[in-house]
Amino acid sequence: MRRDQFLKSLGAFATLAAAGGLPLTARAAANLKMLIPANPGGGWDLTGRALGRALQEAGASSVAFDNKGGAAGAIGLAQFVNSAKNDPNALMVMGAVMVGGIITGRPPVDLSQATPLARLTTEYNVFVLPAASPFKTMKDVVEQLKKDPGSVKWGGGSRGSTEHIAAAMIAQRVGVDPSKINYVAFRGGGEAVAAILGNNVTVGGSGYSEFSEYIATGKMRAIAVTSDKRIAGLDAPTLKELGIDVEIGNWRGVYGAPGITAAQRKELIDLVMKATKTKSWAESIDKNGWTPAYLTGNDFGNFVDREFASLRATMVKSGMI
Repeated sequence: MRRDQFLKSLGAFATLAAAGGLPLTARAAANLKMLIPANPGGGWDLTGRALGRALQEAGASSVAFDNKGGAAGAIGLAQFVNSAKNDPNALMVMGAVMVGGIITGRPPVDLSQATPLARLTTEYNVFVLPAASPFKTMKDVVEQLKKDPGSVKWGGGSRGSTEHIAAAMIAQRVGVDPSKINYVAFRGGGEAVAAILGNNVTVGGSGYSEFSEYIATGKMRAIAVTSDKRIAGLDAPTLKELGIDVEIGNWRGVYGAPGITAAQRKELIDLVMKATKTKSWAESIDKNGWTPAYLTGNDFGNFVDREFASLRATMVKSGMI
């Protein structure tokens, strides 16, 4: 090829890439940016970084991470919506906790302003006691809750998180006014873990993946799970086994930026789904006890809409809103 023809071809390629017209695997913009709307150490952080490794194994050149915690993910969502417009390489991890936080906090931004890509996993919550706790079982916690609701300090994720909703539901099911529960919200899983290990809360709640290593080493005692059946490898009863009719799951997914084209959305969905077939993703699923729950595109968006309605109804019934 003559030099002038080569330069013209190169220029055309660059123009097409800048416009987002090339597939992710072909353009330099395969350097992805992952917004994690929580502090390091929690479930979204684990999910985002596991997905980042898998995306690189699936063909992305690189994945840069940005943690922005607070307000059940609403602070990170606001940053994502305002700074990532039309960016086909921007991703944000989210999940049921963000939906609950939006319902309770009513922030000025909403998930409808971003682009749903894929639901990835579901995970049930586990309630734990600090190793030094005078309580031994969930029955002990419930008995104290009935005597003095405010004396039981529940620690977990942001207001509206699945563990917050579960705590309110537990109170309601055992005859305690849910509005009287003493719930302490933390900005990330790392902060919640520190509070539990420091014996600064009565009972802690989160996804099993966040507590598993501390349960295994005896630093936390698992007393109940929110699933319909026991979690494999965890010696803890379901709430239903204990006569408390509560079951709630915590799903997680990934969104794209506002304003991306249908073609760019499809490219991202295809890449994310390719990532879920990698060895590193399979290892993360196994290590963290996650259950794959894949749902993509409009099907995922419709699922999120249904979750808003379902969680709102549950929170109203439990006296949270």
